[in-house]
Amino acid sequence: MHTHRKSSQYRPTASRRQFLTVGSRLAAATALAGATIPAVHAAEDNTIRLALVGCGGRGTGAVVDAWSTTAGPVKLYAMADIFANRVQSSLKNLLARGQQHVDVPPQRQFVGFDAYRKAIDCLRPGDVVILTTSSVFRPLHFEYAVAKGMNVFMEKSFAVDAPGTRRLLKAAEESEKKNLKVGVGFMWRHSKARQEVIKRIHDGAIGDVHTLRIYRVHGPVHCPRLPPGENELAFQLRHPVCFNWVTGGFFLDWHCHNVDIACWVKNAWPVTAQGMGGRCYAEAGNLFDHYTVEYTFADGAKLFAFSRHMNNCWNLYADYAHGSKGSAVIMSSLGTADPRLYRSQNMVDSEMTWRFGPNEPNPYVVEWQLLLDAIRQDKPHNEARRAAEANMATIMGRMATHSGQMITWQQAWQSQFEYVKDIDNMTFDTPPPIRAAADGTYNAPQPGITVEH
Repeated sequence: MHTHRKSSQYRPTASRRQFLTVGSRLAAATALAGATIPAVHAAEDNTIRLALVGCGGRGTGAVVDAWSTTAGPVKLYAMADIFANRVQSSLKNLLARGQQHVDVPPQRQFVGFDAYRKAIDCLRPGDVVILTTSSVFRPLHFEYAVAKGMNVFMEKSFAVDAPGTRRLLKAAEESEKKNLKVGVGFMWRHSKARQEVIKRIHDGAIGDVHTLRIYRVHGPVHCPRLPPGENELAFQLRHPVCFNWVTGGFFLDWHCHNVDIACWVKNAWPVTAQGMGGRCYAEAGNLFDHYTVEYTFADGAKLFAFSRHMNNCWNLYADYAHGSKGSAVIMSSLGTADPRLYRSQNMVDSEMTWRFGPNEPNPYVVEWQLLLDAIRQDKPHNEARRAAEANMATIMGRMATHSGQMITWQQAWQSQFEYVKDIDNMTFDTPPPIRAAADGTYNAPQPGITVEH
């Protein structure tokens, strides 16, 4: 899990998994109780085993979401992380939430850079590996899981640069050939509220979509200064969202959700991107702390992406669409999508033509329900290719902002820029890809000088 500073304005640690309680997850699962529960699983005892690779909050939450489905017995069977304390913290949390669903004795608790292999090797055909480490490792881990014939649930983001994304895409293509089931952490694709509003937009409710606006502006991430004598690589891995090489930075790791949804509304990926950004506060690690990206689609339509993470500033986490005949709220806030349609560009009640109801099944659980049902019923279900494409669309915006250049979709995919040249063989003795300055802070990108494409 990416550790962020706790802010009185906004708590990013709650953004992915913890804004709903376990109780509400189980209530949402109850809403799915009418789903068919298949009688068989590829394994003889009908229990789908999970191996958790990456034991932070995202991974821990994903396990609870899997338990919350009605898809038949699911049990956590192996755990892996590069840090031992994360394995123990996650295990303690999960035992408290559902001890009957945990079977992870010490011999199936693995620590180190090669721990992912050991955890995956514990699984059987039909089981699922959960990949929730920092995304610099995602292509490597996904590639191994696919080679071993494992079904996968992997969290966003999915790679930190173009070579990693291409590697992920190649493994995605192989997973399709093997008929593996792959779910990804774009849970909003399984949100009934968003599905309903986007279907109406695709059916012409607001005419031709010409402008999209997506916002994730809230309190900051926090990267302390490097303590004297600290293993610098371990330090950076413990503050992952603050370093571009570890997670791609928060524009990618956090904003890829919104970019994916906007491109779903448009039913296309952008063809160019240009952006502006900068850093006001050293606590942002080696990132910018504000990004504004203008994407352009093939028909000339625009997507404006706003990402700022500072204290004492105007906050918003929402998505909007504008068309030739009206406009739409795709998401009002993280906790409540509350999508709406309007007959004009003026988003007021008197102009509203449609509004989604207040309740919907929890999409965090729904995405797991679909994956586990697909495994048990051997139905097609593979989201890996789209994950790679959405990942690249978001990287494209970061490339443009850091470099100060206009970046095309083709340039993004062909980029040879790579943050880590040999991620497969990283150890704690590996020199960190970026070094702190004498005062313990890190230099940010320099548009016009920095090259990522």
